[in-house]
Amino acid sequence: MLETLTKPEAEALDLLRTSIAAHPGRIALVSSFGTESAALLDLVARIDRTLPVIFLDTGKLFPDTIAYRNALITRLRLSDVRTIRPDPAHLASFDPNGTLFARDPDLCCTLRKTMPLDDALLPFEAWISGRKHTQSDSRATLQATETGPDGRIIVNPLRAWTQTDIETYFTSRNLPHHPLQADGFASIGCHTCTRRIQPGEPPRAGRWSGTGKIECGIFLTRPVAA
Repeated sequence: MLETLTKPEAEALDLLRTSIAAHPGRIALVSSFGTESAALLDLVARIDRTLPVIFLDTGKLFPDTIAYRNALITRLRLSDVRTIRPDPAHLASFDPNGTLFARDPDLCCTLRKTMPLDDALLPFEAWISGRKHTQSDSRATLQATETGPDGRIIVNPLRAWTQTDIETYFTSRNLPHHPLQADGFASIGCHTCTRRIQPGEPPRAGRWSGTGKIECGIFLTRPVAA
């Protein structure tokens, strides 16, 4: 019996297969294991369960996210999930008491996310992102593939997916939801910088609320030293 695919699902699988074939052994999926992450993880697992998956454990994640990561690894039989953590020496120098997020959230993200990811991506020439047009104005023009700030190719298989597409996929594939989603968290990062969203707010309104910050920095141009 032939599998019936929705158009967004078929297009995402096609882009993933093409991208993985174009970068054999040199492409990874970067996943936050957040509220919508299971969809992309499942799509990749349908193609290659051995594909490297990079997970950034900042040291300030919700315990629920760690538990969800572990559950999805087992559920999808992912065999190469790499948990990356910030450099302890950097944290000791710049964030010894763990409160840098309140004083300088950009630097906090640099230490806990951008720098560890840059190191983790050194063996790769391309990586897969779960960004979508609907998440924010800054993501509304995402292309299928782009050149990232570090020169690597970024693949965006879910860029045109709507919330309905995500929900349909979760239902059709019987995927579990992040445990905090039912409690009002639509986009989940560190517990220090994530809140529940209010009715009518966009999904990422709960990230860095009140700071004007909209991105952690891994998709932004790196500063050049003088």
